[in-house]
Amino acid sequence: MNDHPLLRPPLRIGLTGGIGSGKSTVSAYFQELGIPVIDADDIARALVAPGAPGFAPVLTAFGPDILDAQGQLDRTRLRRIIFADPAQRRELEAILHPLVRAQIRECVQELSAPYCIIAIPLLIETGQSDQVDRVLVIDAPEDVQLARVMTRPGWSAQDAKRVIRSQASRAERLRAADDIIANTSDLPALQLAVAQLHQRYLTLTKQQLSAH
Repeated sequence: MNDHPLLRPPLRIGLTGGIGSGKSTVSAYFQELGIPVIDADDIARALVAPGAPGFAPVLTAFGPDILDAQGQLDRTRLRRIIFADPAQRRELEAILHPLVRAQIRECVQELSAPYCIIAIPLLIETGQSDQVDRVLVIDAPEDVQLARVMTRPGWSAQDAKRVIRSQASRAERLRAADDIIANTSDLPALQLAVAQLHQRYLTLTKQQLSAH
């Protein structure tokens, strides 16, 4: 990082893609290059832990049946509820999204880096493009997404298809993209694509610095 130009706040790259597209793997590759990653899902999970700001509102909205035996949020149960009922999904989003947005803004302000990755799975669906300077879409065909999700514990084909149907279409994501990584080959190819984009983002950062 010492050789990189630093901006505060940094250039914000919004990383998104459908479930099973490979967002987490791409995020990890950027982190290996020394780039900070702010993950909206991680923030959301922290916000619904017992005692956190989102816990009580979610419990009030969905009732005690969404808790497990230890009093923690049963994420699998809640996921099945919200993806079976769009109205309940919107209710959960109305509770959590403002909290997540505020936390993301706070995290970005604390960074000193050439750029940062903000991983937001529902970036397109929830109109959060104003949170970022560029949109990076990780793209994969639906059958590839489905096959990958099916390898995860606790996921059925029905669960995976419901989530895919609830998300933006592949075409919608691609239309919104400034940058695209096609994750249809192997991991070395994916890592190379990340390294190439990393150099592009550093160049954009230098251009931004020279313009000021």
